[in-house]
Amino acid sequence: MFTFSTPSPTAQSAPKVSICLPTCNRPELIAECIDSCLAQTYGDLEIVIGDDSKDGRTQQLIAQRYPNEPRIRYVMNQPPLGQARNVASLFERARGDKILLIHDDDLLTTDGIEKLVSLWALHPRLEVAFANQYEADHNGIVDLDASMRLNIAFHRTRDAEGLQPLPGRTGLIQMFPNNGWMANADLVKRIGYTDQYGTCCDFVFGTELCLAAREVFYLHEYVSVYRKTATSISHSTRGTTSSAPVSAYAFVKTLRLPPQLEPSRKLALRRLAPIVVSVHAKNQQVAPGLKILFTHLFAYNYGLSMRLCYHLLMLSRAAVNLRQHAAVTSVAAAASGVAAAASGVAAAASAVVAEPGAAVTELVTDIVTDRSELI
Repeated sequence: MFTFSTPSPTAQSAPKVSICLPTCNRPELIAECIDSCLAQTYGDLEIVIGDDSKDGRTQQLIAQRYPNEPRIRYVMNQPPLGQARNVASLFERARGDKILLIHDDDLLTTDGIEKLVSLWALHPRLEVAFANQYEADHNGIVDLDASMRLNIAFHRTRDAEGLQPLPGRTGLIQMFPNNGWMANADLVKRIGYTDQYGTCCDFVFGTELCLAAREVFYLHEYVSVYRKTATSISHSTRGTTSSAPVSAYAFVKTLRLPPQLEPSRKLALRRLAPIVVSVHAKNQQVAPGLKILFTHLFAYNYGLSMRLCYHLLMLSRAAVNLRQHAAVTSVAAAASGVAAAASGVAAAASAVVAEPGAAVTELVTDIVTDRSELI
């Protein structure tokens, strides 16, 4: 496993860490996750597991594999609680001074907890800490280049390391990771974990946690491994109006923020709005898609983007399909989309003639982005 040497806190100041581990129907992966938790160089910890599985395979595996491991506190939820309520129950059951969340398909580096805990010795007012994530395939094989791109995409760079000037910003712009973070248990329990926003509950919790924290520290070191699998909850709703980006957009739009965080809201919407437009287009929801598109033209560089043309074409095609099935309720909106698309295509054609290589590269990048819901 991946290691890195950091100074250990003194025995007197060492806090107890509760690793909260929600699981559901993935016994083939959770054992690797638990093993990575038990292999930590930091000693004072517990592993609190909430099992939402539909069968007893995970329960049987844990009983057979870890029969005499006092650090594991396992509960099978009957009936299943669902993603958000399962995590909330883990937070309530946690006995530690610090809480760390890790999902059942992900891993911790062997010194991940030690790295994060050590930050409190340097910053006594600290309430939340997070670091980089490796990216791995389903088999747990780490891709270093993909890992670097992942962290850069979420603003986790060397220049950003340290106490964050605006703690709330780290949550809003998705700099805060979905797991592998550490926070004071009392703050985590005060914020809670709700299912109001569906599959983007990780994002909502992270944002609210960072908004409430006095100090948030970003460490430019790897502490966890994010495994890409095809069985996550976010994958099951991808491309639908229940998907995480749609819920995250609604959350960010309605969030009450102080004036100094309005630029962070705009940065968050710059990422989310085009993805939501794409989702509406794929689901033939022309009017909502057009409304969001024209409300957030800044997300398309005010029209100077191949992605704008691509989305207008998608919405126009959706409008035509709806007309053909006699399901259009707003002909005016559809016609407006077609006209705008035609204008966009002309602009795109001009861009291709002027700089064909750059235009094609941008369009390919935008299409790939539309297919990857970054939540």
